[in-house]
Amino acid sequence: MNLLKRTIHPILLLLVAFSLVSWGYLVHRTTHQLAVYALPKDMRGFYFNNIKYLVDSAPRPDMRRNTDSLEATRHFIDLEQFGDSAAYKLPLTWQEAIEKFSKDSLLSYGYVPYQVLMTKEKLTEAFRSRNADSIIYYSTDIGHYIADAHVPLHTSINYDGQLTNQRGLHSLWESTVPEIEIGNYNLRSTHKARYLKEPAVEIMRALQAASALLPDVFAKEIEVSKAFTDSQKYRVQVRRGKEYKNYSPEFAKAYAASLKSTINDQLIMSSNQIADFWYTCWVDGGKPDLDQLQTGSFDKARKKALKKELKSNKRNRLIVDGLLRAKTPAAPGGE
Repeated sequence: MNLLKRTIHPILLLLVAFSLVSWGYLVHRTTHQLAVYALPKDMRGFYFNNIKYLVDSAPRPDMRRNTDSLEATRHFIDLEQFGDSAAYKLPLTWQEAIEKFSKDSLLSYGYVPYQVLMTKEKLTEAFRSRNADSIIYYSTDIGHYIADAHVPLHTSINYDGQLTNQRGLHSLWESTVPEIEIGNYNLRSTHKARYLKEPAVEIMRALQAASALLPDVFAKEIEVSKAFTDSQKYRVQVRRGKEYKNYSPEFAKAYAASLKSTINDQLIMSSNQIADFWYTCWVDGGKPDLDQLQTGSFDKARKKALKKELKSNKRNRLIVDGLLRAKTPAAPGGE
């Protein structure tokens, strides 16, 4: 492993823990909502009854960073630190990873795919023990970590462009652009949750796909920058007497156009895989009757609300119809 990077990484780790928010609250909440729609009928009513919690609590693992010193590295993995083509060579289990790289290295350079798998075991056990609160709690957590594994910048030590004079790239890609562009996104998915025979392989594939996008993430910023002066590219804000430089909305729009549908695609793939993991955990947990675990009945009113949302999603009108909870927290139904 590169000793220089190992030396500077703890400093960078502090920065990511306190100054960056993974995938932005908007996208984390959106992926959880869309994942509910992909579930089979035996699960959908229970999850829809708890959709407000799932959506509102989607950013919770990020918030834990402020109180749990071990939380930050659960959200990413610096693949460069684990050897050439690491995304395709990582062990499939946490124990094998420890044996190959050491626990200290994983705790320093990140282990998001293994965090997904560890949370999967907790969610499976929650289903097995018929614990409704734990089912929703761990469904929320695993959804967050799965979405993080789909973010290209969560696979590199150059997570914020800080090593290539592109600082701020992290929030630009996963927060600023989605906030500006989500109204133009296709949030419709025809995905139906499927059982994952090899969950470890699936999360590694997601990591590989995210990592493969990195060259464009960096290159497009450089390419788009050629059309902007510094004053056009950045906006400077003063907070508590200090200046902070962020990418301007105009630059964010141009950057989004250069990436085409990449961020939208990653959002949808995140949502699909979240549904797959929820379904897989339910099956592995013995397929408990979730209707018996309901704290509130899935009555006619809620069935009607769900039907309305499914129809709206099918037409890609969640935002237009005021039903995307990340944008309209007070949306009716499933509350």
